[in-house]
Amino acid sequence: MQHGCPYGTHRVLEPQGVLPQPAWKIDNSMALWDNEILIDVDALNIDAASFTQIKKAAENDPARIEAAILDIVAQRGKHHNPVTGSGGMLIGRVAAIGDALQGKTDLQVGDKIATLVSLSLTPLKIDRIKALHLAQDQVEIDGQAILFESGLYAKLPADIPEKVALAILDVAGAPAQTARLVRPGDTVVVIGGGGKSGTLCVYEARKRAGPAGCVIGVSPFAKDCERMKELGWVDHALQVDATDAVAVMRAIAEVTQGRMADVVINCVNIQHTEMGSILATRQRGTVYFFSMATSFTAAALGAEGVGKDVDMIVGNGYAKDHAVYALELLRESPRLRELFETLYV
Repeated sequence: MQHGCPYGTHRVLEPQGVLPQPAWKIDNSMALWDNEILIDVDALNIDAASFTQIKKAAENDPARIEAAILDIVAQRGKHHNPVTGSGGMLIGRVAAIGDALQGKTDLQVGDKIATLVSLSLTPLKIDRIKALHLAQDQVEIDGQAILFESGLYAKLPADIPEKVALAILDVAGAPAQTARLVRPGDTVVVIGGGGKSGTLCVYEARKRAGPAGCVIGVSPFAKDCERMKELGWVDHALQVDATDAVAVMRAIAEVTQGRMADVVINCVNIQHTEMGSILATRQRGTVYFFSMATSFTAAALGAEGVGKDVDMIVGNGYAKDHAVYALELLRESPRLRELFETLYV
């Protein structure tokens, strides 16, 4: 076996000199280098922004969606949506471990794992798509993938259904980062609060802000707002289109008596919600853009244009121990677990 770069640069085909994530094309041959792990893949959890774009472009036609996914992987050697720039993650079983990693990993052949690195950098080969789950952003496949030496992973827990674990681990960074950002007494706005990552952030924000704090969920959909109210973790569920920045600002101003939010967490899967997030934030407040549909150019120049002095944080999908933390939320809250099992099992 050949020895590769821990970060996978030996797999980059074009352009040369870049890491696998920004690369246009990587080598997805499944011949193992000695510091790689081979995975038999069961399912992909496509990033929400990516799957939304694919479904829209394909007009929700399953055959066209399937063709689009296969075409991306065929062209790029990975599932790296060229429009959104995002990928997702996968679950599967360890098929082989390179010689250089023997004794250096806690994995064994046959272990069921979820990768905690993006599909946008993961060498992937799809033999066939077995099923599409459009409402859950999940795709069952026969195929294989490569995990680099530096790649993060989590062993799947025995007490949580696999499809639920896949959904949770895909957004595990969001609640972990929320826990870092929110302080007791804070006013927190979660844009996209009715979605997968948004629900976890709302729950975590409620815990952290406490009884003296205020948690506000924003969604354009009545059913999402109704669910947020029923779950009981928000003080206000506002039905507002986050692409309408002025409408968001006015709605938040009304329920906060003009004070606006200390922390805004953006979890939406569509473009053009940067300014709504920024205008909802008080001066010297914090905006956390977890959404992969975010344009950081639009956010930076837009904040400057409206004179908003706010701290804007890139939505790093990784935080130390984030997988353990996110799964523990399901064990901690029966209502949260029931919701995710209803949606994903």
